[in-house]
Amino acid sequence: MKDKNTDFPQYRKLSNGKSFYKINSTTHFEECQIMGSKVFYFEVHAVQYPEMLKINDLLATIEPYEPTTATEFQQLFEKSM
Repeated sequence: MKDKNTDFPQYRKLSNGKSFYKINSTTHFEECQIMGSKVFYFEVHAVQYPEMLKINDLLATIEPYEPTTATEFQQLFEKSM
């Protein structure tokens, strides 16, 4: 997806509230994942096709992804440190 009209960053979350995403570009995203009482942070540079498809799905806001806010992502990011 090479949509030049998309403003970055974009924020999404899983509908179950266990993963939050900050999409920085069509090839890079960050994820904060909640497991029990811990929060894990991952940074992904999409070089393989499945990673690129995930970013396309996140940007399309299809089930199970929902829009979220920068504040929610930032709060979880701080907990992961």
